Amino acid sequence: MATKPYMVGITGGSGSGKTYFLHKLISGFQKDEICLISQDNYYRPRHLQAVDSQGYHNFDLPEAIDAKHFTRDIEALHNGQIVQKEEYTFNNPNKVPQLLTFTPTPLIVVEGLFVLYFPEIVAHLDLKIFIDAKPHIKIKRRILRDNVERGYDLHDVLYRYEHHVMPTYEKYIEPTKDTADLIIPNNEGTMERSLDVVRAFLATKLK
Repeated sequence: MATKPYMVGITGGSGSGKTYFLHKLISGFQKDEICLISQDNYYRPRHLQAVDSQGYHNFDLPEAIDAKHFTRDIEALHNGQIVQKEEYTFNNPNKVPQLLTFTPTPLIVVEGLFVLYFPEIVAHLDLKIFIDAKPHIKIKRRILRDNVERGYDLHDVLYRYEHHVMPTYEKYIEPTKDTADLIIPNNEGTMERSLDVVRAFLATKLK
């Protein structure tokens, strides 16, 4: 690539609606225009995750992520190199992990809970976006995703939300909101105009 890609970091708490925002954002561009690389594929193996006092693995801490590997691959994309990474299947024995290929494009989106927490990742970002939502909406979305869609035990979902998700959000994620260039509220039906604005702005970077 003749010029460096434009790097966009997108973060927000669990249940803030990052996945929906990303899907709608990326669908507005051609595949050769935008590339998405997600923190979700850089979790450390289960046996390396912290375990709380009740025996639950805590995947909601910064150290749950292999930040060095994540940063290394972001740097490679930034420098125009193709990156390959085995998909993280969240310990689902019924899912065979795919080999993911990330190809440099003019626009590169880096997403995840801790994208604005790690300074070595922030250093590569041209635009920092924080997706925000009210607490009662986030817990509702978390229950729908983990209990209804993934079949996780409701007690387990609520326990993790109270003891892992919210403490992590308050300590590590919410403070990064102050460093974001854009804060986008994503409650019920509040995101579409923001999406239009972000898409239009990023389109100018393709010219």
